[in-house]
Amino acid sequence: MNNTISPRRHILTRTLAQAIALGAGLGVISLASAQSTTGTLVGQVADHAGNTVLIQSSNGLVRQVPVDARGRYVAAQLPLGAYTVSLQQDGKTVDSRENVTLHVGAATNVSFSAPPGTTAGNAAVLSAVNVTSSALPAIDVTSVDSRTVVTADQLAKLPLGRSAEAIAQLAPGVNRNTANFTSATGQALVSFGGSAASENAYYINGFNTTDPLNAAGGLTLPYGAIDQQEVYTGGYSAQYGRSDGGVINQVGKRGSNDWHFGAQVLWEPSFARSDYTDIYYANGNPKTPVAGNLYNPKSKNELSSTTVSAYAGGPLIKDKLFFFLAGEFEREQGKSVNAVDNTSTPYQQYHYDDPRWYGKLDWNINDSNILELTGASDKRIGAGSVYNYDYTARSRGQYTRPLDNTKKGGDLYLAKYTGYLTDNLTVSAMYGEMKTHDYDGPGNYDDSLTYVGGVTNQNPALIGGVPRGNTQISSLADPARGNKTTNTRLDVSYHLGDHTISLGIDNQKAEALHQGTRNTGPGYAWVYGHTDHPDQPLVTGANGVPAPGDFANGQDGYFVQKNIDNNAVSVRSQQRAQYIEDKWQVSDRWLLSLGLRNDQFTDYNSSGQPFITQTRPQWAPRLGFSWDVNGDSSFKVFGNAGRYYLGLPLNPATGAASGYVSTQQYYTYSGIAADGTPTGLTVMSNPVSANNSFGNPPDPNTVTAKNIKAEYQDEFILGFTKTAGTHWLYGAKLTQRILRNAIDDFCDIDRVTAKAAALGYDVGSSNSCYLINPGRENTFNLLDPTGNPFSVTLSNQELGFPQLKRRYYALETFLEHPFDGTWYGRINYTFSRSYGNTEGQLRSDLLQSGASASEDWDNSVIMENTNGPQNNDHTHQVRAFGYYQFNPQWLASANLSVQSGNPRICLGYYGPDHTNPVNYGNAYHWCDGLPSPPGSHGRLPWTYRLDLGVTYRPAFAAHKLGFSANVFNVFNEQRPTFLQPNSEQQAYTPNPLYGTALYREDPRYFRLSVSYDY
Repeated sequence: MNNTISPRRHILTRTLAQAIALGAGLGVISLASAQSTTGTLVGQVADHAGNTVLIQSSNGLVRQVPVDARGRYVAAQLPLGAYTVSLQQDGKTVDSRENVTLHVGAATNVSFSAPPGTTAGNAAVLSAVNVTSSALPAIDVTSVDSRTVVTADQLAKLPLGRSAEAIAQLAPGVNRNTANFTSATGQALVSFGGSAASENAYYINGFNTTDPLNAAGGLTLPYGAIDQQEVYTGGYSAQYGRSDGGVINQVGKRGSNDWHFGAQVLWEPSFARSDYTDIYYANGNPKTPVAGNLYNPKSKNELSSTTVSAYAGGPLIKDKLFFFLAGEFEREQGKSVNAVDNTSTPYQQYHYDDPRWYGKLDWNINDSNILELTGASDKRIGAGSVYNYDYTARSRGQYTRPLDNTKKGGDLYLAKYTGYLTDNLTVSAMYGEMKTHDYDGPGNYDDSLTYVGGVTNQNPALIGGVPRGNTQISSLADPARGNKTTNTRLDVSYHLGDHTISLGIDNQKAEALHQGTRNTGPGYAWVYGHTDHPDQPLVTGANGVPAPGDFANGQDGYFVQKNIDNNAVSVRSQQRAQYIEDKWQVSDRWLLSLGLRNDQFTDYNSSGQPFITQTRPQWAPRLGFSWDVNGDSSFKVFGNAGRYYLGLPLNPATGAASGYVSTQQYYTYSGIAADGTPTGLTVMSNPVSANNSFGNPPDPNTVTAKNIKAEYQDEFILGFTKTAGTHWLYGAKLTQRILRNAIDDFCDIDRVTAKAAALGYDVGSSNSCYLINPGRENTFNLLDPTGNPFSVTLSNQELGFPQLKRRYYALETFLEHPFDGTWYGRINYTFSRSYGNTEGQLRSDLLQSGASASEDWDNSVIMENTNGPQNNDHTHQVRAFGYYQFNPQWLASANLSVQSGNPRICLGYYGPDHTNPVNYGNAYHWCDGLPSPPGSHGRLPWTYRLDLGVTYRPAFAAHKLGFSANVFNVFNEQRPTFLQPNSEQQAYTPNPLYGTALYREDPRYFRLSVSYDY
């Protein structure tokens, strides 16, 4: 379904109404595809009416293409903009269409038809029908994909959040991630079609800006610099890959022969923002409460923002060289009260500066060669102050320290060349580099303090009932921490009769530099705990932790952990791909898209040694069809079947492949110092680690299962789009996605070594955790005492796992009223299910955002009772949006989102006896001693959000001056979107936070703006 929510303005001075009837979509092939920066012009010409089509852009680019024997023409890979399309016969113009606007990745149909009775002798007299508001645009029958295109015109009219992800949620099947995961620059991530939020790809002008470390979002453009945003929800061309979720492709504005400039100021005042809802313990109070049942007084939070932006564009040399430059600066400031157990940062007064800029140069070297240079920057810089806070009186205390100084985001530079070498042969090449920073420097670090956590679990008898802590931060990072990505593409397209053949390469190199953190202070942290059953072991199994009651001062169940975490490395990856694709116009009504892509992934550890080498062919077929049922572009049936490979982000290379430290040692205690650190310690255990993470750098051959396969997903789509009369479009689409293979870490090494011993091997060393293909047989490499490698194969049954399962199916429907000069509207309804035993690379219910490093598949026990609807499953979704132009001065707009809640999760200790066999504490799929699969505890409530806007452009300023007001979440719905899932703190010990709404819908707020556009 080609969900192009682009209001069809009066883009043609002569309508295509008769062209539609004659064959507006007949037998023309679109070369545009996902993540492109260009559009295509196609059309049908009446017999003998002309022999060439002249295409002239508003920036001076001229192309002339022939009309073939069937009366068809195609001009591919045209830069976005406005065009004049003229039909010529013997070098003379016989008809033309002006102000034709292209859409990214789509074919725009401009056809020329002869009136009745026209013959070869008078063919120069062509029909010309003036544009009318009731004329519907032709459906793009050359596309086989599923996407939504949002234009700059819509961005200026609709009440939307100013982010790529907020725009993407206009597309069906796209939802905000339930765990509130955010990108480095603070934008809330989204899930496409039930996939994890890390399985998406981001592009700017064709360059992949996806975060290489965790795939958590990517760099995006300043809002006012977006010309069009393309949101792909399925059916991508073979030219592109590295995503089994969705694609967000932003194309920036460009200069032309006309000068344009403008500025805008936006204000979201704190006084016009409703109060946040306070958070209270939902399952009883902790042993040492700070303020009764109050967990977080969020109603005391304040937030405001001011954004200033400006742009300018025009010709440096008319018809040859053009520039466009846009800048945006947002200042976000506020006050935030954190949870009662946060002694390090109880109250913070903060500000974030978000400077963004975008620049583009376009050089028409001549009519056959174009050079484009792009630069962009997207950064977020934070600072502030930390204060004490009285949670009982709900008042701020004294200043304690500066807030950490943070600098996130980065810069992008790229160059692209396009050569129209012949009428049928087009070549393009692109190279770009992106560098991002992840600086987090403490404002006033005191290395004499030790971080203390879990203060509400301190023994109240030792502290007079008042928890003790200090202001130490939890971790330190290398100041040079960041990432670097380079992207190289070469694409060749050749039009041969009924075939358009495309082939090329798509290579990407990514580096994670100085990633990771370490403990502050002395190199460890103290975290307090409590169990209501001090006679029961805290951790059972071979490397268990005994009962605190067996040790001095532990009879009341109070204990403390000494946690050591250390990991800071640089790693890299190389991802290469080759593709070939044929768009075959089988007949005037049938188009086949036949593509094949080959992806290769290589990942390197901190020593530069490869530990994943997936360089054998990984064939990804992409097959699609489009049927122009009536032959007039009024009814399209389309389908698509494809395989999509996804390479690992770099996060796993910083963990299991590099030998990190993450250990816990347990103690009882007899006292608590004024700074919150325990005294009178009695050792309960040696250091333990659920993931065997003791810091031993592994042999690269023992990091992964032997011949590990890449993650991939199969997708199947069948749908239709149809006109309804002269004012409406409607359609429906069925989608099924099946995750066939995944990569995750496996840490039950005892199973591997036991199998090796049973086979007669003497094990010298193995890895702490292996990356495996879960749900299938895996072969593990180990070393004997002399360092010689050997292999041991374990079936999926021996590993104790179920089969890998993640399936998504959906029915999407839409009804659209294209803009007719007065109003535009669209409504989408999606029925979907996302179910199985894994969410994918992330684990939203446990807030685990490390890609392919969640606790899923770590061992067999943790995967029991996991089958059911997954965290991003929303059965029903309704999106409705549009605007009404009362007159040239006044416009009103609205955006409505309604969706059913995701599954409620209950996790706890293992089995009916509440044991802890593999040291995963309260994270097993058991609840109150009963199996607890996802979906067995009901769902969160439905959410409803209505956003409204009004714009006034007075006539006295020639409608160039604009005043706008928007209100978001009009009815101030703040329903919960995430509930704390862990039912127990320790075995048989209820968790006071279980069921607590940690995240809710954002409260109502207002935005006021004034703009001027020339």
